[in-house]
Amino acid sequence: MTLLDSNEIESELRKVISTVSRDKNLDKAVIIDALQQAVVHAARRSLGATADLEAHYNEESDEIELYQFRTVVDDDDVANESIEISIGDATKLDAETVLGDAIGIKLDTTKFGRIAAQSAKQIIVQKVRDAERSQIFDEFKDRKGDILSGYVRRFERNDIIVDLGRTEAVIPYKEQVPTEKFRVKDRIQAYVTDIKRSSRGPQVVMSRAHPGFLVQLFSQHVTEIYDGVVSIEAAARDPGYRSKIAVYSRDSTVDPVGACVGMKGSRVQAVVSELNGEKIDIIPYDHDPARLVCNALAPAVVSKVIVDENMHGMEVIVADDQLSLAIGKRGQNVRLAAQLTGWKLDIKSESSIEEKMAGAKDLLTTIKGLDEMMAELLVQEGYTTPAEVAALSPRALNRLLNMEHDQALSLIENAQVLADMVAQGKAEIKKPTVRDDFLANSSAAPLTLDNKVEDSQISERVKIFLELSGVGEASAHALADGGYVTIGDIVADSAEEVAQKTGLSIGVARTIQMAADRYLQSE
Repeated sequence: MTLLDSNEIESELRKVISTVSRDKNLDKAVIIDALQQAVVHAARRSLGATADLEAHYNEESDEIELYQFRTVVDDDDVANESIEISIGDATKLDAETVLGDAIGIKLDTTKFGRIAAQSAKQIIVQKVRDAERSQIFDEFKDRKGDILSGYVRRFERNDIIVDLGRTEAVIPYKEQVPTEKFRVKDRIQAYVTDIKRSSRGPQVVMSRAHPGFLVQLFSQHVTEIYDGVVSIEAAARDPGYRSKIAVYSRDSTVDPVGACVGMKGSRVQAVVSELNGEKIDIIPYDHDPARLVCNALAPAVVSKVIVDENMHGMEVIVADDQLSLAIGKRGQNVRLAAQLTGWKLDIKSESSIEEKMAGAKDLLTTIKGLDEMMAELLVQEGYTTPAEVAALSPRALNRLLNMEHDQALSLIENAQVLADMVAQGKAEIKKPTVRDDFLANSSAAPLTLDNKVEDSQISERVKIFLELSGVGEASAHALADGGYVTIGDIVADSAEEVAQKTGLSIGVARTIQMAADRYLQSE
């Protein structure tokens, strides 16, 4: 720092300004502003804090000119001499002055020399610090998303402090790779995630675990990426262990995967080396989400993908021998694939799907009025539970099963009965072995209940209730379990009471009551 004394303030300002500007890499305007502030500060110590002062650097005379502005008032009205001047004194300085004018009086700065020099030193030091911080911030503010190199300077509460030359950067503990260890003075590269202003200067925040670090490393080593021919559309990392990138080529003659791998794997190996052995899967990007998921699950081979747009998820079906490969060690492969594609993924084996489909078909065939062929058609369309069947409209059943309107209504009611019982845990579904008639020209499969009632041991009460039109074993058992002994008992109660005692829906209860009433009238 070039020192200033009172004589320099008076006579060698131009030289001082040039020297400090050159030594500290500061604009001359910053130095001049500091000197002007210093002179004003020194003058206020003598003239009072209320004094209206202005200082200007005169390049021709190479001096700081200081002016005190005072308002012209009557001779008897001067209350504060630091800001007011009598009309009599003012006219001596300027004969044309009138009341209310603000007159600027040039002051002698030599008496403020020593104080001004000390103030100038302090102000310039602060200006230098502020300017350096501003320059450093401007230098790094556009480096977000870049890779910077430096040396490990020290460790603070598990954070790594990196020497970047003109400033320091921090790699927070959470942005470090758990398998990596660094020592003081080690060379280190990292990805800039943020740049913040602080009272201690710019704070550069970096990461070695961010997916962007992987992307930028490939950009450094793959010419086609740097030139924009090949792009990395997505990246996912399990830092220190495995990564996946999806690459796309804008030139059909350029293989994006081959470009990233390089001759004999040289390019990808350079990236792996910087990441200390982290394995990298390079897959071709596809605009079709399902195809992208299939690529992302490599090396596993996908058999089928079921896309659920509403839940933004996919059920991925693979062969049994591909299941462990698709999921990966501790779920790593599917987790990275989900991160890469942005979709929720559920991996299922073909055998589990077959079992699920078979179980769903068996369950649906227990709905009275639904045979195996119908159940299989519904399962293939994605309707796998009684509740889902009950939610279908007669028109939908007509489209799916070519079913008449009345038959569809009965099927929906029976599906609702079964859905209610399954929801309440009153039914244990088993593969049906017995069939009987439900409606004319249609067959129905009975519902097998829990161990308390076997097919071969249907109670007398249940047999009575089965005589009612449209009442199957599910409803008959529900009526018997609800305490009903005769058909007359059913008619005697309200539909709400029947529903409450049996656990059936109010709609089904009304249907049963109507059937019971017709039965009694026919008798």
